[in-house]
Amino acid sequence: MSYRIVFRAAALLMAVCAASTLHAATPSTATMQAAQAVQAGTLSIERHGTSGRPVILIPGLAVGPWVWKDTITDLEKNHVVYAVTLAGFNGTPAPSADGNWMDRADASLADFIQKNHIEKPILVGHSLGGTLALRFAGRHPDLTGGVVAVDGLPIFPGMERVSAEQRTAIAAQLKAKTEAATPAEFEAQQLAYMQKIGTLDPATATRVAPLNARSDQKAVARYMAEDAGADFRPELKAAKAPILEITAFAEQDAQMGPVKITQEQKVAYYSALLADAPNAKVIALAPSRHYVMLDQPAAFGKALNAFIEAH
Repeated sequence: MSYRIVFRAAALLMAVCAASTLHAATPSTATMQAAQAVQAGTLSIERHGTSGRPVILIPGLAVGPWVWKDTITDLEKNHVVYAVTLAGFNGTPAPSADGNWMDRADASLADFIQKNHIEKPILVGHSLGGTLALRFAGRHPDLTGGVVAVDGLPIFPGMERVSAEQRTAIAAQLKAKTEAATPAEFEAQQLAYMQKIGTLDPATATRVAPLNARSDQKAVARYMAEDAGADFRPELKAAKAPILEITAFAEQDAQMGPVKITQEQKVAYYSALLADAPNAKVIALAPSRHYVMLDQPAAFGKALNAFIEAH
């Protein structure tokens, strides 16, 4: 894969995560009744449910707990569910500029689990949240009971083909472009992404775009650059917990660069990116796009519950 193609892939990441501090109307029908949130380092965490196996939900870049509405409703009947928001997302204040923000999120989650004596939680993360969950399993194997990563990987697809220096350069360009975009550009970018990449349902795309746009623009740029420039695959070698990667597949979108791929080929590619994890499995839910839990809620819930019950 050429550097040019990889940069296009990275540009797609920018579109995925594009969000701003637009003064967009918040559709009340799209939000759920929020539980009382507590602050844990750079994380805001809601608790749902009263008993059962603990499950921690980590949404993707620029996303809030609302993306897990159906998942929380299902799981809270039999589990204690902790819904995480990263600082700067979903209308929350961005963290200070110090340090690596993904590292700080990781440390905040580990501290929260230990202080609250949460025994071997299942971590469920979407996109950036999936990346955070995977690296958490490698960094804190004794705190992790299992990981379900939803279209989130230890390295952004395509970036494994370039050097660390090239990844750093791409990440810097993404950050600069994201920070420089106007609110109008962000608005158009967010809606276009949700319509073409995020979901198969036009109504869902229209509903989700302004919700993502509530996030802090600079925070989105910062987390995005840290994710795009990183390779967390070596850290997976230390993971002890079982890992389930759920990827999206829609035949009309099945491209890797200029090449058309099958569902089996995409599963094999994701499996290769997770090869360092000693206990990882990849499945695809189709037809779906990046927001798998919104396009295939029943199939996603079934896969998630089966994983939790098995581990």
